[in-house]
Amino acid sequence: MAHNRKISVVGLGYVGLPVAVAFGKLAQVVGFDINAARVAALKAGHDSTLEVQDADLAQADILFTTDPKDLKAADFHIVAVPTPVDEAKRPDLTPVIKASETVGSQLKAGDIVVYESTVYPGATEEDCVPVLEKLSGLKAGRDFTVGFSPERINPGDHVHRFTTITKVVSGQDARTLDIVAEVYSSVVKAGVHRAPTIKVAEAAKVIENTQRDLNIALMNELALIFDKMGIDTLDVLAAAGTKWNFLPFRPGLVGGHCIGVDPYYLTHKASVLGYIPQVILSGRRINDGMGAYVAGQVVKRLIQTGNQVRGSRVTILGLTFKEDVPDLRNTRVIDIVKELQDYGVLVQVHDPMASPAEAHEEYGVHLVPREQLAPAHAVVLAVAHQPYLKEGWGLITSLLDGGKGVVADVKGVLPRDRVPEGVALWRL
Repeated sequence: MAHNRKISVVGLGYVGLPVAVAFGKLAQVVGFDINAARVAALKAGHDSTLEVQDADLAQADILFTTDPKDLKAADFHIVAVPTPVDEAKRPDLTPVIKASETVGSQLKAGDIVVYESTVYPGATEEDCVPVLEKLSGLKAGRDFTVGFSPERINPGDHVHRFTTITKVVSGQDARTLDIVAEVYSSVVKAGVHRAPTIKVAEAAKVIENTQRDLNIALMNELALIFDKMGIDTLDVLAAAGTKWNFLPFRPGLVGGHCIGVDPYYLTHKASVLGYIPQVILSGRRINDGMGAYVAGQVVKRLIQTGNQVRGSRVTILGLTFKEDVPDLRNTRVIDIVKELQDYGVLVQVHDPMASPAEAHEEYGVHLVPREQLAPAHAVVLAVAHQPYLKEGWGLITSLLDGGKGVVADVKGVLPRDRVPEGVALWRL
């Protein structure tokens, strides 16, 4: 590579692995992760997240390792670990701090550390740099420097990829910015955008997803209003969408590792600085309540169709946070599950993409194989996986007791002109 930098990537998940593979097609990359099982699977040539195809993985020269000492071979370290929120919706910087400790313990004079993990503005320099300095005994700005280049990975999206999305880059000083831009430009075909400061780059990332979160929150609030009016929300959006500048957002569950999480990083920092956000937190409350709302609509229609709620059986199709990915992080489908269970409903969940072991470990949910699903009084199509769409109404009626019952189409994907007789359809 023209920049002559040896790359390491710390964290080989949905974000880090595509980055490592892109650089690994040009020169050897050190790929580090603390998850030994994950590293073993990658060494065997398969990515369980399905973000990287086996053929692409085979083409990349990556030293997969769990040994921090291997990071010494690199001088340009990219940190791409998760940054979740805790149960109180407060930023949990534990993974990025632990990653900083790992990198710091191997840091050398002249190294550059670039963070891709989503954080609030100021976190790189205020929270991470002190850790790097403490563990390395080196001084930032003198012995080593840092940068920030926010990830823009969209799980399951095979069009907008790491190499085809404009990369925002930033650096602690002008020289570092030049190097960071040069390094990423070697693999990102879409080019780079140089942010003037690290804080600007950090802020750009959190508002990208905050903007999307708020737009979806508006659609969800409209869905709540239109339901009371007896109007189909998607019909309204189809009509309004004929205007050239109407934005094509739709109501739905907002989960995942970005949209449902990033706004809390911004609002947390704002609160620390003495400003209590109004609009952002209002949108978050609406979106966080949609799972319970869907469950309530299912219960209402069970009652309307003459079913006893307690002891009724409901089959939920899909548990992942979005269609056609195995990613269960921050899925809001779990809110539907828990709310229905609180009503005394017997809930069974099916998902062809999700890992049964992960579903049980993360949420205590037992994924039921399709052939073992008992006839249900209601079916909730929560995630529009392709296998579900392919079978359509045939699948839905086969899961209902006697082919009749309540159907909640959360994504609005089932054809309304072919609703089977005996089916009470509701859609968000």
